[in-house]
Amino acid sequence: MRALICFAALLLMVSQAEADPPKLAVFDFELIDTSLPGEFYGSKPEEARLDRISEQLRKALAESGKFQVLDIAPVRDAARHSNLQACGGCDLKLAGQLGADLEITGMVQKVSNLIINLNVYLRDVKTGNMITAASADMRGNTDESWTRTMSYLIRNRLLAPNYGRP
Repeated sequence: MRALICFAALLLMVSQAEADPPKLAVFDFELIDTSLPGEFYGSKPEEARLDRISEQLRKALAESGKFQVLDIAPVRDAARHSNLQACGGCDLKLAGQLGADLEITGMVQKVSNLIINLNVYLRDVKTGNMITAASADMRGNTDESWTRTMSYLIRNRLLAPNYGRP
């Protein structure tokens, strides 16, 4: 009888573990601005847009129910002072500090006000393996173009059935 109770408890724990969505750290997007105006005047409008698309992504992934999106506030300053795309895995360490199973970093590359590219990278925190990468080009440097491009990537790449998964 005791063995049967232990087995039932084990099955319950396994089913709960399978039901819990993975913990996900979504870091703030970074900007690479190689445009001529960016060189002279800085990237002020883009900095606000980076915050908006980062929050847009967090909100959409949390609302999907497929992920438990973690608050990155405890490591936000450290992340902002690092180049997460080229820091030798510091993003994985920061996500690990939050207890994340998965992490997303993102980058916007601005070539000009006409040519902008948005990139999203989803990685497994424990192995460091890239699970999926998604990229989209946008034409025009407006709030609407940034929001629509992020919406496209969320809908057609990150939350699309079987995208980037075996």
